[in-house]
Amino acid sequence: MALRDTSPPASAGPRPPVAPALDPADRGRLLAGAHHDPHALLGAHPVPGGILFRALRPFARSVAVLVDGRRTPLVSEGDGLFAVVLPLAEIPAYTLLVAYEGDETEVHDPYRFLPALGELDLHLVREGRHEQLWKALGAEPMTHQGVAGTRFTVWAPNAQGVRVAADFTYWDGTAFPMRSLGSSGVWELFLPGVGEGTRYKFEITSRHGHRFLKADPMARCAEVPPDTASIVHASHYEWGDAEWMAHRGDVPVHAAPFSVYEVHLPSWRPGLTFRQLADVLPAYVHDLGFTHVEFMPVAQHPFSGSWGYQITGFYAPAARLGTPDDFKHLVDALHRAGIGVIVDWVPAHFPKDDWALARFDGDPLYEPGNAQRAEHPDWGTFEFDFGRTEVRNFLVANAVYWCEEFHIDGLRVDAVASMLYLDYSRDSGQWTPNAFGGREDLDAKAFLQEMNATVYRRNPGVVTIAEESTAWEGVTRPTESGGLGFGLKWNMGWMHDSLEYIAKEPVHRKYHHHEMTFSMVYAYSENYVLPISHDEVVHGKQALVSKMPGDWWQRRANHRAYLAFMWAHPGKQLLFMGQEFAQGAEWSEAHGPEWWLLDEGYAAEADHRGVRDLVRDLNTRYRATPALWQRDTDPGGFRWVLCDAAEDNVFAFLRYDAEGVPLLAVSNFSPVVRQDYRMAVPDDIPVWYEALNTDDMRYGGSDVRLPDGIKPENGEISLTLPPLATVWLTPTSV
Repeated sequence: MALRDTSPPASAGPRPPVAPALDPADRGRLLAGAHHDPHALLGAHPVPGGILFRALRPFARSVAVLVDGRRTPLVSEGDGLFAVVLPLAEIPAYTLLVAYEGDETEVHDPYRFLPALGELDLHLVREGRHEQLWKALGAEPMTHQGVAGTRFTVWAPNAQGVRVAADFTYWDGTAFPMRSLGSSGVWELFLPGVGEGTRYKFEITSRHGHRFLKADPMARCAEVPPDTASIVHASHYEWGDAEWMAHRGDVPVHAAPFSVYEVHLPSWRPGLTFRQLADVLPAYVHDLGFTHVEFMPVAQHPFSGSWGYQITGFYAPAARLGTPDDFKHLVDALHRAGIGVIVDWVPAHFPKDDWALARFDGDPLYEPGNAQRAEHPDWGTFEFDFGRTEVRNFLVANAVYWCEEFHIDGLRVDAVASMLYLDYSRDSGQWTPNAFGGREDLDAKAFLQEMNATVYRRNPGVVTIAEESTAWEGVTRPTESGGLGFGLKWNMGWMHDSLEYIAKEPVHRKYHHHEMTFSMVYAYSENYVLPISHDEVVHGKQALVSKMPGDWWQRRANHRAYLAFMWAHPGKQLLFMGQEFAQGAEWSEAHGPEWWLLDEGYAAEADHRGVRDLVRDLNTRYRATPALWQRDTDPGGFRWVLCDAAEDNVFAFLRYDAEGVPLLAVSNFSPVVRQDYRMAVPDDIPVWYEALNTDDMRYGGSDVRLPDGIKPENGEISLTLPPLATVWLTPTSV
């Protein structure tokens, strides 16, 4: 903090010794921002005749040193350098008096402080094992040697020099060169008086002599785009979710109810901030009965049209929506409403913006040095160098950071397949096999294993989820058994096959019957999530209800029947916003869900509310029925009743809970009522009751209902199947 000088001028006395001149080479490198140890040149140092004080203050009118209330002017050496030698035996406590065009200001000298980063931190950084890297690198407000300020640290091993440029320096870094902390590649500078809210960047001089400004890779707060500076931040949030955090891991996620509402926060209710969303989103999700929300990426990204998948600030929540503490408030509100929070995490790639991670210190650093390997062919981005320990550490610590600092309950890892394969989207000659001649990226595999093992070890109750679209073996197998260690995997095969089936006209569905049954061939090879995500309702793929054939009634009926089939199928559920009330238009990040479809007075309002009512009831019955989630990864929890009724477009299967109590799900994907439809059922259930029927009039159906209590005869039951509908039956009445 700057202090106003009130001391009297020094009385006339003997002229102090002349300061020894800087070595010309050192001087040149210092002024060029290319010196590795500015603390050896600036600050206070013993010299023959006393103590040398030297300061670098460009554009200052004068600089003086204040010792024991006595001020002594420093002599200008040109180029903003000032120096003086005082006849002292040892380095005293002192401050500097710096005058520009305005008043003189008393400040602490940054170059009198020892490094504010410990040897253990540096050792862990060098080893790539600093699991809380954000506490070692970046901008950390602190009190150091009794003085309040901010420690700036950055990893830039190829740089000749690094300086802090900030709003208070008018983005000129000349006055504040950082020191290199040896082989760690870390540069450090403690700036007294600098506090929260300061905007800053690092001014880097590359080994090639180029100079440029970079945002802090570890910044915990950033400016609102299109501005790109980092912001000094310290959290002051007080959490209120202790009970949630204490019990979220009581039941393993694969054996617990898990239905997810996927949300793009900027467009769910356009214009709302994190704090404003906290007032409405938890109540909405709680009312619909989802157990979790999944946020599309919330890390800082400059282009809103990327939906968050082009990240430039991996440690900073998106500034468009608020501060880091604002985001914590939203997570806290969801937890207090009993809702878990999953965030999309994107370690597969990063954009090429010249102020961000790309060629960070003038050379490939976060990206591979091999140009063939560095660029992602699909997205025009760079890939991370998973073989470099510091880069792996940056990403592993980032996963830990979101879980520990923001109490996140799950990480859905984007584009895992693009990381695992060296030839992903590459033609022959565009990739190089691994050491064993294969196409697997062994470094990426090791990184994912390390990330999963670290997150699970440090954060019990957290789940990691892979968006992985290939047949890679062992995605959800534990790392100690050679697997990647994810808790869950998106079932892209089920999603693709079932959507292909449901989009067919009913008369043609019999030829595609296997597309709805094939998923059970591999259903227990991994722990699966069944995703109807944002990817399926954009870019010409149509909204879910619009994929369906037929007139408006038939499309809604198909939509309802499909959702109930999905909720009954082994695996967890994920549904993207807007699909819970059957909006007909594709999602657009510009305007979000079409909430007006639910407004009173809109002609089809009841149709859309009916679908939303069904989703609420699906979640309610799902959570109350252990057969639908307790044995999702146990083949003994499932049994086909009808898997070959292709001519009828009918599917029927049983789900069992840990006590053997069943639920019978029957889907009729034909637009006809099927009278007296018979199927075999367990002979130990005396009566079956309708638990849910998507043809219920309340949902917009034709109200073909089943009678109260259906008794088996000779091991079979006879049902009247409603058209384009799914029915759930249980041994007990609802």
